[in-house]
Amino acid sequence: MSISGVIGFFVVVAIIFIILVLLVSCIKIVPQAYAFVVERLGAYQGTWSTGIHFKVPFIDRVARRVNLKEQVVDFPPQPVITKDNVTMQIDTVVYFQITDPKLYAYGVENPIMAIENLSATTLRNIIGDLELDETLTSRETINTKMRASLDIATDPWGIKVNRVELKNIMPPAAIQDAMEKQMKAERERREAILIAEGQKKSTILVAEGKKEAAILDAQAEKEAAILRAEAEKEKMIREAEGKAKAIETVQKANADGIRFIKEAGADEAVLTLKSLEALKNLADGQATKIVVPSDLQGLAGLATSLKEILSDKK
Repeated sequence: MSISGVIGFFVVVAIIFIILVLLVSCIKIVPQAYAFVVERLGAYQGTWSTGIHFKVPFIDRVARRVNLKEQVVDFPPQPVITKDNVTMQIDTVVYFQITDPKLYAYGVENPIMAIENLSATTLRNIIGDLELDETLTSRETINTKMRASLDIATDPWGIKVNRVELKNIMPPAAIQDAMEKQMKAERERREAILIAEGQKKSTILVAEGKKEAAILDAQAEKEAAILRAEAEKEKMIREAEGKAKAIETVQKANADGIRFIKEAGADEAVLTLKSLEALKNLADGQATKIVVPSDLQGLAGLATSLKEILSDKK
């Protein structure tokens, strides 16, 4: 093979290699959650979604690879002034997602910088209508207002703002010190209130306990008095019943004695004898004076007659 033939062979091989390289470079694979913005001769030609695509060499080109996933941008602190002229530093975090790759590619030169500047101006406008205390306690309101404003402003850029969060609110050092002192005083006040309430409840509980104890003591004393009265009543009833029983027994015995005397048929003699026995009992007593009846002689005679009668019966 001649030299010209060898050179021609290598030229053909080089041309084939170049053609293969061009063909391979014209094959594009778009991964998931991405989109390619394609231009043809400098003009927008189309947007490629996920999958395999082919472009015309030297005519078509991929102008921008667009990430369709939700993205997070943390912007540095921005100086803002409140309605009561307090300057503070606030940094924001923006969550956004690209919804239209064409608008994102051609809508604004630097979308991230545009969102940062837009968030700074929007934040200043919102904070300028609030006082310091409202700013510190209205995070959710500020976040909602900023999200709505940024979402409307970035819509022509093919960007949707999903959330906006105030990351840090940094007042001046003097105000922070005053706030810390105020918080300390508030905590001390709450502690004093809790202690006072605890003491109050403790005093009330002690008083209620004493009251209940006094009530229980009074009830116990009342019940004891009732029991003592019932016992005394029972005792008196039993004593009265005993005396009544004794009287009844004595009377019954006397009645039986009289009945026996009457049945014996010696009423006057027995009565006289009983009288003499009564005199005997009087004589045996401790009395210093004895009254003798005037008919003592008759009684003596009667006693002699009674003695004779008894002797005859024997």
